[in-house]
Amino acid sequence: MDMDISHILADWAHKHGQVTARRIRGRDGQEKIQLRLDMGILQMEASGRPDGQRPHGHESLLAYHEYRLQRCRQDHDDRDEGFDLDEADCELLRAEGAMYYHRYLAEFVLGEYEAVERDTMRNLRLMDFCRRYAREDSDRYVLEQYRAYVIMMCTRARAHVAMDASRPKAALAAVRKGIRQIEEFLEEFGVRGQAEQSGELAVLRALEKEVEAKVPVDPVQRLREHLAEAVQAEQYERAAELRDQLRCLTGED
Repeated sequence: MDMDISHILADWAHKHGQVTARRIRGRDGQEKIQLRLDMGILQMEASGRPDGQRPHGHESLLAYHEYRLQRCRQDHDDRDEGFDLDEADCELLRAEGAMYYHRYLAEFVLGEYEAVERDTMRNLRLMDFCRRYAREDSDRYVLEQYRAYVIMMCTRARAHVAMDASRPKAALAAVRKGIRQIEEFLEEFGVRGQAEQSGELAVLRALEKEVEAKVPVDPVQRLREHLAEAVQAEQYERAAELRDQLRCLTGED
């Protein structure tokens, strides 16, 4: 069997620094996602654990440990007493999280935003789980350096889903919620002053402006803004006309 994949790589051009992905159908009849790398191709399952494995019979290693936690609570009157993750557990969970990272990166390039939201939410759940149950502080906080990035990707995906459904207000609300979450995260770790240097916040604030431009203008709010401008400019005749228009629209005195 010829195991050289040079011809496959030659047929799929790759530019350094550019993320390229595609969907294919595997020999098993199932759809796969492929991510083009500098010196090869990463192939992943489109659903479930990206490598297709089922650790301990569960969809993922995280799902297995969540099952362990559930059993522990059943045995201890709904308390977490005695449950933790050792160093090896955390290392394997982080490796699994990297698989999902590669998949949601490919999904974003492919415009599969609901799948991006699914996989980013899953990795945020992983971060929360390790932070709460890791035995060692180093394992508890090592993933936190990626939290802002994952929130950003999840937020972008939610905004795209809403915009594709012609719901710009929902998209704007999602973006603003993501910005608040990152700001709260930075404040929690005492680096709120670094918010202006946050690349994740810069991306979401640019997206916020982009979405704002697509939100239909509220005619009442627009009239009120024009009225305030007219009063400030002492254009009282114009202000009176705007006031009358507002009364017609709102019935307010």
